[in-house]
Amino acid sequence: MENLGVTLVIGMAVLASIGLSYLDSKHKLRLVDWLIGECKNPFDSSSNSHSQSYQGSETDKQTIAELKERIATLEKIVTEPAYELNQKINRL
Repeated sequence: MENLGVTLVIGMAVLASIGLSYLDSKHKLRLVDWLIGECKNPFDSSSNSHSQSYQGSETDKQTIAELKERIATLEKIVTEPAYELNQKINRL
């Protein structure tokens, strides 16, 4: 009977954590953050870091813009039919 009680307690804890994770992802309530002490009020939208935009420095923004441009160029290269043909030839 003691093993059954331990199993039920562990099962309830797992179900509670899955439920909190679901609510966090579905409604962005930050309940898990609140339970571990990372935010003071999970229902306060002003302290919600998920909804705030990035406020980096100008050099960070410039670096991000350059990286996005490089990624776009790489995507163009990889999606070209000539690149795919070259890959097939190299495999032979």
